[in-house]
Amino acid sequence: MNWSDREDIAEALMEAHPGVDPLAMRFTDLLNWISELPDFEDDIHLSNEKKLEAIQMEWYELWKENQ
Repeated sequence: MNWSDREDIAEALMEAHPGVDPLAMRFTDLLNWISELPDFEDDIHLSNEKKLEAIQMEWYELWKENQ
């Protein structure tokens, strides 16, 4: 996975951290969790607020569907 795979990252985060409200996440923690995903292969230093927010919103939509 790389930064453009927002949906895949969101799904992986949801699987790795079930029950976590994505909107309660700080971007620093979100970045750490993304970097720990086994299939994430992109440069973690290429992240920015826009990318993290897009992933957070994808994750939030998935989370809402499962509530």
